[in-house]
Parts: sequence; structure tokens; C-alpha cells
Amino acid sequence: MAKPIYDESSFRVLKGLEPVRERPGMYTDTSSPTHVLQEVIDNSADEALAGYAKNIHVLLHLDGSASVSDDGRGIPVGMHPEENILVVVLAFNRLHAGGKFDKRTGNSAYAFSGGLHGVGVAVTNALSLRVEVEVRRDGKIHELVFSQGGEQVSPLKIVGDCKKQTGTRVRVWPDQKYFDSPKFNLSALERVLRSKAVLLPGVSVRLDVEQPDQTIQSKSWSYPDGIRGYLADLAGDSESVAPMFAGERHADEDGDYAIGEGAAWALGWYADAIPSESYVNLIPTPLGGTHESGLRAGVFEAVRSFVEHHALLPRGVKMQQEDVCGRMAYILSVRLLDPQFQGQIKEKLNSREAVKLVAGIIRDPLESWLNSHVEHGKAIAELAIRQALARQKSAQKIEKRKSSGVAVLPGKLSDCESEDIAANELFLVEGDSAGGSAKQGRDREIQAILPLRGKVQNAFEIDPGQLYANREIHDIAVALGVEPHASDAPETVLANLRYGKIIIMADADVDGSHIQTLLLTLFYRHFPKLIARGHIWIAQPPLYRIDVPAQGKGKPARRLYALDEGELESIRERLAKEKVRTGQIEIGRFKGLGEMNPQQLRETSMDPATRRMLRVAMRPGAEQATRDMFNLLMAKGESGGRREWMERKGSHVEADL
Repeated sequence: MAKPIYDESSFRVLKGLEPVRERPGMYTDTSSPTHVLQEVIDNSADEALAGYAKNIHVLLHLDGSASVSDDGRGIPVGMHPEENILVVVLAFNRLHAGGKFDKRTGNSAYAFSGGLHGVGVAVTNALSLRVEVEVRRDGKIHELVFSQGGEQVSPLKIVGDCKKQTGTRVRVWPDQKYFDSPKFNLSALERVLRSKAVLLPGVSVRLDVEQPDQTIQSKSWSYPDGIRGYLADLAGDSESVAPMFAGERHADEDGDYAIGEGAAWALGWYADAIPSESYVNLIPTPLGGTHESGLRAGVFEAVRSFVEHHALLPRGVKMQQEDVCGRMAYILSVRLLDPQFQGQIKEKLNSREAVKLVAGIIRDPLESWLNSHVEHGKAIAELAIRQALARQKSAQKIEKRKSSGVAVLPGKLSDCESEDIAANELFLVEGDSAGGSAKQGRDREIQAILPLRGKVQNAFEIDPGQLYANREIHDIAVALGVEPHASDAPETVLANLRYGKIIIMADADVDGSHIQTLLLTLFYRHFPKLIARGHIWIAQPPLYRIDVPAQGKGKPARRLYALDEGELESIRERLAKEKVRTGQIEIGRFKGLGEMNPQQLRETSMDPATRRMLRVAMRPGAEQATRDMFNLLMAKGESGGRREWMERKGSHVEADL
């Protein structure tokens, strides 16, 4: 077999919309074309958010296409002054082009929007067989057609007059080959449109669906009371502990935040579990993120201050955030000038500054409201105290079962104070230096630290009866409170588990990866129930620190972090679009966790609001494949097989050398 040639001709450059068609999963949700339609809807919603559109209309056609119309300003149809291409063509045919950049310089068409990267409708165009765009602007009706994934563009034509009417209509025919299902997810689409109506009081949102009998099935949404009315609808007849607390605050002068950044909220405490929802610049965030963490932190601080002020907490009871927020339902809508999401489909907010922003915005108004409505405040406090008492009572039962054992906790373990097993976390930290920083940066209430000296022994072929001969393994097992067991062991083997999360925190280099592998081998081979029940996690400390200086009014100095080269490059590109000069940026590389000070380690790897972690889980149906891979990589008698495997697969490894 001839070996492949590796020379200058081996390199391929993806141009235009090719990157989207080559890797659609990087840009959108490929389970159905719903998200590519949502990109078009989001553009109309941004026009409404900016105050120009009052109507948004979506029509699902029988032929599988969909239309989105609004009465906003209409996409500009003139030539771009620098690119010498029609602006409407740039919007649909060029990645990283749009009217949502330059927000801080005042040159953006939208101060607040969900669009960040200028790839939204360009992705829609790339994954569609045909896209028709109709723009009503400057008294004329303009028409433009894209086909073959945006490769062919018909000339822009004026097809009529519209006097004073303005707006945009986009009709999309998704290319079925890019999606698991060719049909739009109607329920998901309805949720998106309903959320726009909730967050845009005064805007009419309608969905029409063509039926086989030529009739139209219509739904429309309107919430004159905004998020307050929406939460009331969600709560229905559920008994409330206290009246709903709703409000809205935005920055209106120079300070730590840009003018206009802020949040609107409605929250209440109920006897039944009520779903909560959050949004950032009208974009739903079903996976939550840092803005929700900020809301819970602000609410907890306000309620705790009220409880302490009125001396309501019984002796010996320590209240935690989940006690206060466990029965709280909320609708949260945040406006951020430059939000950072997890992934292009924007399901989770990652912006670190959102924690402080939302917590600071809501704490003082809520604390003032509680003290102005003492009766309602006490009802909320009593609910939280009952939750705390129930939690501590449950923890005491577990503690009594543990106390009959004779094991002595390792001396190097810095244990946590809480007895709430579900909330407690144990960090297995590589090295004494990193362990020292972790001890200083941790939340002593729920976070415990166990430093590991050197690499843990390969436990793949160790007999369970000989495990405790290794000091590190002995200390891990005793700290966990769990004995070694087989995968078919009863659930009772975890009865004495002392931590809900066991987090492996190693350096972001080759040695760190090796330590991770050895610990995962230990848990897979001798503590499989911990993996099966989702207790094992891997921290993702960053490789790079990026220091960005202050950028004029309303934008203080920032410290950003990047997991790897790819994320570093993405941050560089984003800062370049913000007009931050390369020479102003300072980039440092962490050689290991030990180089991080306690504050940096907490912010990047330990604080639940800002850290990044991966849960370890078994792939369904891959038990045999997993066993075979562990055997190949960790068994002593498989050295020949490992060499052969590395010769075949070594080129696929992305090594940090």
C-alpha cells in the first residue's frame, strides 16, 4: 500500500462557507434544522430589542421550508465601504460579518444582542438548499436569492414599492443531508417564540403552520406584564410562600459595567417545584450558566442577611445556598454587552463577570424588600430553615453509620465542614504546591483537599486485597469512605461515601494526563460504582492567562483564561474585533497548578460559578470496548499491543510537547 504524500499540496484551505458545511456540528445543532431557523428569528428579535420591530411572524410551509418576517429597519442593501460587496450578501454569505461588533466604540447597530461572532444566518445559508431574502427599505422592495449552500447568488432586484414600510422576510429551505431529522421541532420552536414575547413586551409574535388541507394553524403570544406574568402562568395554582418579587436594574452611569448592562427578574417561593428559565440578550440558556449562579448568590446573601438581622436561625443550624434557592422559581433576563457562551448554540453562559453583575444587582433590592415586608421575609426564611434542618438531620443519620468504622482520616486531608454529602466535594490535587494553593482557595464549607505526592500506582492488575499496601491509594479510599468493589456490587457499597463529587485536578500537560489516567484506572477497576453514579469529575485548568488592560469608560481591566491553543486563538480574534491592540495584551502560560495563586486556582478550577469540569461516565453499550481499551493501555502483558496501537494511531494524538 502506497504511503500518503505529505507536501505543500496536502494543505487545504476552506473558503467562504465551506467550514460550516465541512463541520456543521461546530456551528449548530444538527439533530434538526430548528436552530438554523432560530438564527433568523434571533435577528428579528434583535431588531425588536433595539426598538425598531413590533411584529415577528414565522410561517412553516408544507414543502419543509420556513419564513421569518419582521417590520424592523430592513437589512442594508447598499455596498460595504471596504469590502465592495452588498451588505445583505455579506450578512448571509460571509462568516464573522454582521452589525453586532464594535459595541464598545459605538459603531455597532445593536448595543445588546445574542449575536457575537457574525456567523448566525451565514450558517443558515450554508446548510440550506435555497434562501430567499426580501428587504423593505428606502421605499423599495428588494429581493435576493441564495442557492446551493450560498455558493450561487442571484442579482439583487427591486421588485416593487413599499412607501414607508420597512422590514425583512427570509425564507429558508434547509438541506436535509445535514440534519438527523428534516422536520422542525415544533415544541422547541414554540418555546423560542414564546420566550421572545415574554422578553419583548409590546411585540407581537405569531407562528403559522400550513396544514395539508390548505388551512393555517396559528399560535400567538403576548405577555403585557412581561416576565412577571410569565412566571405567574408557569406557577399556575401552586401555593406561594410569599408574593412574587420582580424588578429590573441596569447600569446608567460610568462604573464597573457598560451603560445598559443589567438584569430583569421575577422570582418566588412555592410549595411545588416550578420550572425556572433564564435568558441573555433574548437568547434562552436552558443549561443556565454564570448569570444564574449570580442570581442564586445574590438571593442567598440577601436572605441570609435578613435572617441574621432578625435572629431567626436556630442554634447549631448553618444555612446553605440550596436551602434558600431549592424551592425558588425564577425568570431571569440579562443584558450583557459582550456575552460569552458555551458553544455556537448558546445554551450556557460562560461570562465570568455575569456572576458579580447579577449578584450585585439583585442583592440590595431583595434585602430592602424583605425588610420592608417582614412577614413575607420571615415566611421565606422559615422555608429555608426547614430545608436546612432536614438536610442536617439526613446528614447526621449518615454520620452515625460512618462513626462505627475504625478508619482514621489521612493527616494530609483538609476536610470540609459540611455534613451534606450531596454538596461536599473532594479534590484530588497533583502535588503539594498545588495542594497548598487549593487549600487557600477552596470553600471550606463544602470543599476538601487531598494532595497526591507523585503518581498513583497503576492499579489495573493489583489484587483488591493488596490495594492498601500503596499509601496514596489507601488515603484516597479512606478519605472517600468507600471500600473497593466490583461493578455488580450492591448499591450499599456507597452508603458511607463522604463526598458527592470526587474531582481529579491535575496539571494541563502530559504528566497531568498520565495522573488522570492512573486515577481513572483505579476508579474503573476497583471503585466502578463511583463512575456509574456520576461521582467522578475531571477539572479543566487552563494553560494560558490573558491580561487585558482597561478599555476606556465602563470597561475595567480583565483577566481571561484559555484551556488550550485553540481557545487562546479564539480569544485573540475576539479581542482584535474589540480593537484591543496585540501589544497591550499580556499572555502567560501556566506550567502547572502550582504556579497559580489561590485566587486564580479558585476562579478557574474550583468556584462552581466559573470553573469548567467534565463528568466521567460510561458510554451506553460500550462496556466491552472500554474493558478492551483499558486492558490494551494498562495491562503489563500488552506492551506489544500498545506499541502496535501507537504506531497505527499515534498520528491522531494532539500532544503538547
